[in-house]
Amino acid sequence: MESQGYWGGFEEISKYNVQLNYFERLWMAWYAYMQNDILATGIMSFAMHELVYFGRSLPWVIIDMIPWFNRYKIQQDKKPTAYEQWQCAALVLFSHFTVELPQIWLFHPMCQYVGLSTSVPFPSLFTMAFQISVFFVLEDAWHYWTHRAMHWGPLYRGIHKIHHQYSAPFGLAAEYASPIEVMVLGFGTVGVPFLWCAITKDLHILTMYLWIVFRLFQAIDAHSGYEFPWSLHHFLPFWAGAEHHDVHHERFIGNYASSFRWWDFCLDTEAGPEASKRRREKKIAKAKKAV
Repeated sequence: MESQGYWGGFEEISKYNVQLNYFERLWMAWYAYMQNDILATGIMSFAMHELVYFGRSLPWVIIDMIPWFNRYKIQQDKKPTAYEQWQCAALVLFSHFTVELPQIWLFHPMCQYVGLSTSVPFPSLFTMAFQISVFFVLEDAWHYWTHRAMHWGPLYRGIHKIHHQYSAPFGLAAEYASPIEVMVLGFGTVGVPFLWCAITKDLHILTMYLWIVFRLFQAIDAHSGYEFPWSLHHFLPFWAGAEHHDVHHERFIGNYASSFRWWDFCLDTEAGPEASKRRREKKIAKAKKAV
């Protein structure tokens, strides 16, 4: 296979696997070409993460340079400078190579250990959509409690303070954090699917990749600093988004959840003027009842 090259191997695989779709044949040819599953999964995982992270962040960098979009900027008087963008990108890239890359090389052995499939055919769209939805809910719970814990004094000063360097976040700052925080929060992103697979024995690595792509999109967009009329939370009231997370960076407390609003709502950790007003009204009503 290696002597034929990737595309030669793809043509050969296509001849004898007509039941597979085009993307499944591309996938099969990649593993056959590499002849090393750990290397094949590692390269694909790292390349996917870098392309998605910086590819999704780039539009926000461009938007920050176009004055017309300032009308949608949540904190309009705080726009990141070019230096801040470059500084942030450099630290994030450094973290990716020194913290995340070594872990990615362990990804395939961990997949094998819990029974996560890397073969073809791919699972159905319904199966992937259902599993990704479950991951969003479970990871959001992990993120809420670990993030809230990191705002406890010693943990905040020793770990989480780096992420709050920017009181007005921007897309690239989604993973601007200490190595410890990257590992702790990343454990939820990777650990939840692994736990699901260990229990159900039903998970494909493609589903995991799609989950990570959606999670990266959510994290980057939540740090974008922009609120649009078409932002998702206007259509899904329980969705968090930039409007929810931007207040957290501005006030340094409250709004701890990542994807959804229900943890902050139910546990009374919402931040912002409206939340403060509701709390005052509750206290007044409670005082009146006591009288």
